Amino acid sequence: MSKTSILLESGTNELEIIEFTVADEIFGINVAKVREIMVAQSVKPMPNSHHVIEGVFKPRDEIITVIDLAKYLGLPKCENSGRDIFIVTHFNNLDFAFHVHTVVGIDRISWTAIKKPDKAVYGGQDGAATGIAEYQGRLITILDFEKIVAEISPESSIQVESIEKLGERHTMDKTILVAEDSMLLSKMIIECLHKAGYKNTIKTDNGQEAWDYLQEAKESGDPIKEHVACIVSDIEMPLMDGHRLTKLVKEDSTLKKIPLILFSSLISEEMRIKGKQLGADEQISKPEIGKLVSIIDQLTAEQ
Repeated sequence: MSKTSILLESGTNELEIIEFTVADEIFGINVAKVREIMVAQSVKPMPNSHHVIEGVFKPRDEIITVIDLAKYLGLPKCENSGRDIFIVTHFNNLDFAFHVHTVVGIDRISWTAIKKPDKAVYGGQDGAATGIAEYQGRLITILDFEKIVAEISPESSIQVESIEKLGERHTMDKTILVAEDSMLLSKMIIECLHKAGYKNTIKTDNGQEAWDYLQEAKESGDPIKEHVACIVSDIEMPLMDGHRLTKLVKEDSTLKKIPLILFSSLISEEMRIKGKQLGADEQISKPEIGKLVSIIDQLTAEQ
């Protein structure tokens, strides 16, 4: 089963999720992260690897690492493992296969239907659940696959050290508004911005919070650049996603001049087209934090 080719209209605040199960519990992953779904294959174990890595397999001309999602989540294995599934993903310019038990289907839902999980659910705000979606009477746990991969392979995530390669930096008083729902990634982004000299940062957990802040800034009557010099937004976020936020900002006569950068693990050719249509000034794939800072420098140079 290849990834669905259905294209959602840009900026509608909707997403499609592939619903799957691990140990009879229901989870979801954004279709935009999925390359392929296949029957689980035999894998070659890798010595001294992370304990949740089953090993690697070679579906065609590439070697892909397989992550045992049941083991990562502390859930039991499936009794009838002959029907297990690999969900092959692509994000952050990396490919991984996640070993799950069944695939239920594809659902189209609104980001407004996705809420932040309670702290008791898979570690809560610092855990593996990025949101809980209610769909047709059932609750679906949306997992933070970026965080899972970052824990298993830290070198593939945002590297604070990359800021040092930019050379000598100076403190700037420009305010950067960051919209990012992952607690882990938002901390790293803010740390990198501070290290790069952007000490004034406003951190929001999703597009809706960022939009509310922008509305308050507008209503203050002050020049908008006194409140926000640049917006850095993820795409996947509960309540309001980054594409919807971009659409709202760029259709607003007061806010549209604020540079807006989409900083997401989902940046692909298809996503670039969507982001450009909506008016995003730049689109950068995680974890290129050094490039992000350089782009912020360029877009705010004339302010």
